[in-house]
Formats: sequence, structure tokens, C-alpha cells
Amino acid sequence: MKTPHILFVAFLLGTIYAPAQNGELALKTGDRVTITIAGVPDNEIAQISKVYTVADNGTINLPYIREVRAQGVKPSTLQRSIEQTYVTQDIYTRPTVTVSIDAGDAATTRLVYVVGGIKGNGTVAYTNGMTMLKAISAAGGFSPFAKPSKTKLIRGGQTYEVNLKDISSDPSKDMKLQPEDQIIVPE
Repeated sequence: MKTPHILFVAFLLGTIYAPAQNGELALKTGDRVTITIAGVPDNEIAQISKVYTVADNGTINLPYIREVRAQGVKPSTLQRSIEQTYVTQDIYTRPTVTVSIDAGDAATTRLVYVVGGIKGNGTVAYTNGMTMLKAISAAGGFSPFAKPSKTKLIRGGQTYEVNLKDISSDPSKDMKLQPEDQIIVPE
């Protein structure tokens, strides 16, 4: 039987190491999304298929159905929501919607913050699959005075201490990051 301490550690590691589901990031205010629709009358495709910006109130405004909640929603979920709304409001019978984040737009860039014993403190653009060492490398690498064994990861208000020296012997310990994570390398 597992002790409560072991179960807590397993839960904690699962929380820290869990990757984003299928790499999709939830939308945020200011994100630009491209929405295309098919399975509707040809003259209405161009009216609906275009680039939309998530408004300050967290919604996008679509023809016929008006405001649709987008903030905090993954693109695939938004896609299903739009399709269902068009069907349930008896506007279209079988619409096919595609939603994609406009990755070239600066507003959609997610960031990771790297500070402390790093040559180039500041922000690093988050990419799917980014790990702690990749973020540190993108920020210029460790300074000569860095203490990587006492690195801190702050995620969602929780602080975790990570020994980055262990990663050289076991690269599988290099934790995957999430947008808005903060890495602090003491000196």
C-alpha cells in the first residue's frame, strides 16, 4: 500500500509534468483567430470566414449568432461550440467550422519568464514542448554565478524547487513548461 506522502509526491509530479492536452493553448483576450466555415450557402461563406479578435469581454462576434465565448477556450472546443450554436439556433443544419490561432500575430504570443543567474534575463516566446533548459538556453544560458541546483519554477501561484544539475544525467527530468511559467535561477 502506498503511503500518503508517496501519493502526494506522485500527484505533485503529475501536476508539474502534465503536458497541455494535444498541444492546444486556451485563447486569451486579444488573440486573433481565423475561422472558416463550410457546409453553408456559398454566399454566406465569405461573410463568416475571416479573422476575428477575442474582445476584452472574452468573446468573438459572429454573424447570426453574435457573441460566442472564446477566452479560456481551446480552438477545437470553440470550433465545436460555434458549430453547435449554428445548429441549435436553426441557422444551419451541418456547418463545418475550423478555428486556428494566427501564430504570426504578436498578441497571440505566449511567454515564459526567465530571471536570475541567466545571461539574458527576460521573456522567452513559449513554444509547444518547451522545457526548462530550452527556455534558459533561449534566454542566453546560465551566467557564471548561477546556482542551477536551486532553480525555482513558479506556475499558477505555486513554487517548485528544481535541481537542473540532475537533468544532465537524466534528460527526461527536464520539465515541460506552460505559458506564463516563471523560472528563477539564483546566483
